[in-house]
Amino acid sequence: MTALGPQPTVESVTVVIPVKDDADGLRRCLRALALQTRRPDEIVVVDNGSSDDSAGVAREGGTRVVSCDQPGIPAAAAAGYDSAEGDLILRLDADCIPAATWVEVMSAQARERPEVDVFAGAARFIDGPRFLRSPLAVAYLGAYAAVLTPTLGHLPLFGSNLAMRRSAWRRVSTVVHRTDPEIHDDLDLSFHLGREHRIRFVPSAAMGISMRPFASASAFRRRVRRGIRTVVRHWPEEFAPIRWARSARRRADRRSTASRMSA
Repeated sequence: MTALGPQPTVESVTVVIPVKDDADGLRRCLRALALQTRRPDEIVVVDNGSSDDSAGVAREGGTRVVSCDQPGIPAAAAAGYDSAEGDLILRLDADCIPAATWVEVMSAQARERPEVDVFAGAARFIDGPRFLRSPLAVAYLGAYAAVLTPTLGHLPLFGSNLAMRRSAWRRVSTVVHRTDPEIHDDLDLSFHLGREHRIRFVPSAAMGISMRPFASASAFRRRVRRGIRTVVRHWPEEFAPIRWARSARRRADRRSTASRMSA
């Protein structure tokens, strides 16, 4: 039981994939989803104004296509979450390759941990120079967590591999910054979900991700700028010391509740 009450049983799973002009990547992603040990109940592909055949590939793959004319990943991701019908929403990007057990692991975690509303998975690079894949993934994701955990007061979400209960999304859907294309949607989601919902890391929920964001210095700088913009957008109400204090109060409340229930 969370502070927000008991969560419903996870009976259905929706996978959300935002895409823009990445038909080839989407085709590989959908192929991997078709081989899951636990097939998702629905796959929602959000076409964010693609000029290639991304929407056609999605339809050929048996997915439900949602069109989003508002530019930017935040708008596309939010449109997918809004449209999802499953009890549990899983998110990955079109250039990702999930491990065969990804859906099964995430749905099992949601069933076994009813007090947790949001789950973050692990990632590894699947392209680029082979000798750089492992060390760069460790460095990138380690730095991401090291910088943002103190900022948020809890574990950050990673948009290429996350799961959340649909009930949790509904509680924050009206406050996320979905119309700003220059923010990190996963970091924005971390700020809002982390206020009241518990987040847990699931290392066995493995995801293959692309090294394309590191293809150029300008692309990497753009990611950093968006990260800074996202953090500053939430200040001063969500300044780090305020979030840490709030998190400490929640933990104390949970311990107090658990103590009373066991007495």
